[in-house]
Amino acid sequence: MATAARYKGRLHEMTRTTPTALWNDSASIQELTWSIEQGAVGATCNPVIVVEVLKKEMHLWKDRILYLIGSMPTATEEQIAWKLVEEMTVKAAALLKPIFDAHGGRNGRLSVQTDPRLYRSADAIVQQAEQFAALAPNIIVKIPVTSAGISAIEEATYRGITINATVCFSLPQCIAVAEAAERGFKRREREGKDIASMGSVCTIMVGRLDDWLKVAAEQQGISVDPGVFEWAGIAVFKKTYGLFKERGYRLRLLSAAFRNHMHWSALIGGDVVISPPYKWQMRFNSSDVDVVSRIDQPVDPTVVSALMKFPDFVRAYNEDGLSREDFDTFPPTRRTLRQFIAACHELDGQIRDLMIPNPENPKA
Repeated sequence: MATAARYKGRLHEMTRTTPTALWNDSASIQELTWSIEQGAVGATCNPVIVVEVLKKEMHLWKDRILYLIGSMPTATEEQIAWKLVEEMTVKAAALLKPIFDAHGGRNGRLSVQTDPRLYRSADAIVQQAEQFAALAPNIIVKIPVTSAGISAIEEATYRGITINATVCFSLPQCIAVAEAAERGFKRREREGKDIASMGSVCTIMVGRLDDWLKVAAEQQGISVDPGVFEWAGIAVFKKTYGLFKERGYRLRLLSAAFRNHMHWSALIGGDVVISPPYKWQMRFNSSDVDVVSRIDQPVDPTVVSALMKFPDFVRAYNEDGLSREDFDTFPPTRRTLRQFIAACHELDGQIRDLMIPNPENPKA
């Protein structure tokens, strides 16, 4: 009975009583199946996630990886790794296809991330985005919000690719994404091409902004009241959400990088997406947090004032805080790109262990 009760928890209530959508931040079929039971209408696959899936489910994928190694005799470990990403993407996308059909393309999509190592080349990003978009009809492609990424977002949108802007932490980045998407939409509209079935989103990695400000506080030797940093990403999200509604931008915001329940609970009620990993969904589902609309509740001004002590929060919170040229050097961007690129290398290493087994550890 305890297991069954989890299927009637907080997330189940949210997805049925509010406009806030739930996406699953994993392509694990087991985890996604559970999340769909809670009302999830989307999911994500990328090298970071594939690494985590393989750590938990290598017994389910080992034979397939060995088959790919044998059937692609000239492929590098990197090529096989991306083939595996694509296969996990297709499997998860199939699970979401009925939702995609029911929602007319706005939901039911599987989000797959372009190679983070391409972040400086708009042409390379768009080329890979087209490749991924062809994997299944309900793909949404993650593009980093770097300077080159903004150009890629406009061009990919124009080509009819539904995008998920990622590596994004700030109001200026979100506005740049929204404006790029609008340019792409308008180019399509002028040519009489469809945009109604596109379901693009812009992610704010709320917890990663919080994380960086804690590092900045240590570097600058500044102390603030406990809990202040936990509101940084939320403050940026709420302000951005208000501007998106005011300006009528045609893409939703998505909350990611969860560190506490407020990254979910403070955003309930908005026409937004929350995309927690499975472990956070379990925490939220069994919590005693009431499912009530809080999206329009402002962050305490004294908390925002305390956060304003940090230049990087000011840059993230104000529309003119970052120029497009600043996106690549914003510290949360650098930290996240480094982690995503490291995950690519870790995934390559997992393939390498099967492609070239270590003779010193034959049982591995």
